[in-house]
Amino acid sequence: MSTTDAIKRVEFSEEAQQLLLELYKRNPTGFMFHQSGGCCDGSAPMCYPAGEFRVGGSDVLMETIQVDGIEQPIPVYMSLEQFELWRHTHLTIDAVPGRGSGFSLESPTGKRFLTRSRLFTDSEYLAMKDQPVFLGSGVIAKFI
Repeated sequence: MSTTDAIKRVEFSEEAQQLLLELYKRNPTGFMFHQSGGCCDGSAPMCYPAGEFRVGGSDVLMETIQVDGIEQPIPVYMSLEQFELWRHTHLTIDAVPGRGSGFSLESPTGKRFLTRSRLFTDSEYLAMKDQPVFLGSGVIAKFI
């Protein structure tokens, strides 16, 4: 369930894809991400085994990403409140040296996932503005 075929809200960098392939050897059931909005994890993208994190009814499905070598597509979620502020933003989930959160799967690897962002261009925003945004409940989000 991608927002559009041409323009993505979220992508994985090559480094993030390599780290996911490494993690997949130990977690063959797949993954899901939730973009943390603060608190103890700052604003880190959190990687969980598929089905291990309960998505809330008001979490937004940002993108579902297929990574070569990983059978299951990887959904990426964010809270609705955070999405309302970031909906004009393209996210790239990268992997960099450092220690991740204790809750995220990459924490023992010596690498951590990091979100890089940029504003959509005017043409990207116009192409995406009328695309449906799905909540964790499966309902289409309504924005004013």
